[in-house]
Amino acid sequence: MTTRGHTIYHDLFIKAPVESIYKAVSEPKHLENWWPKRCSGTPEIGEEYHLFFTKEYDWYGKVSQLTPNKHFYITMTQSDLDWNYTKFGFELKEEGDQVRVSFTHAGWPHCNEHFRVSSYCWAMLLNGLKQYVEKAIVVPFEERS
Repeated sequence: MTTRGHTIYHDLFIKAPVESIYKAVSEPKHLENWWPKRCSGTPEIGEEYHLFFTKEYDWYGKVSQLTPNKHFYITMTQSDLDWNYTKFGFELKEEGDQVRVSFTHAGWPHCNEHFRVSSYCWAMLLNGLKQYVEKAIVVPFEERS
């Protein structure tokens, strides 16, 4: 994936069927268990996702790429200035009894404090994704970073 600006990268391994991981990163009812407080949308190209965190962070994005059980990307359309038109997503690759999840969040206009804090938050949230998929652990929204 080639884009302008700065990019956050994280890789992790999850011991679970690739189908379960794909659902957890693409279906709103599963996203709510590890990322936003509320979410709506349909995992289809061009469909809009509503990602509600708080009144101040009530964001929207569109599905920009997907291949079931392989990859899923959203391009932000209404968020804060640093996030607007950035693209985040997940590449999934089966490796034995686990799946490599390669996460990217690309197109950041600046490598500023918000970029660095968001990188840390994504790392924490991706650990939440792993715990959710592997062990059915749901971290309460108020405790997510």
